Amino acid sequence: MSNLSKLTVKSVTRATKQDPVQQRRQKLIAGIEEQMSVAVAAMNDESYEVARKTWAKNEQGEKVLVERMRKVRAWFFEQDGGWYVQCKYGSKALALGKGNAVFVNALKDVQSALVALKAAAEAGELDEAIENMMKNRGKKAA
Repeated sequence: MSNLSKLTVKSVTRATKQDPVQQRRQKLIAGIEEQMSVAVAAMNDESYEVARKTWAKNEQGEKVLVERMRKVRAWFFEQDGGWYVQCKYGSKALALGKGNAVFVNALKDVQSALVALKAAAEAGELDEAIENMMKNRGKKAA
């Protein structure tokens, strides 16, 4: 008896991947949710760190996968007597209408600005800003 005859063989076509616009939107929403945790940590005078996996050599010289903590940079900063909150995709701040940041009066208001940005991202209001940033990512400003 053949080995293949023991298996159930079917013809299948692989399902298409998620729409690129949806993927970008989900990436932005995940970043905003991470920034919400950063804002909570900042209000408690703590730094927010996440574990990331990286390759390193152990005592025997072998490459092993280890977990290291990485500090997450905040998308918000204090300036002009208040706080500016930027919405970033990768390392670039997205254009939000006429500017690239939301101004709030206090650190406690940063959380509500991030909630509003998340709602805008979920509704697709930031898709055009992401698309424009993706078009211009290879061009350098003169």
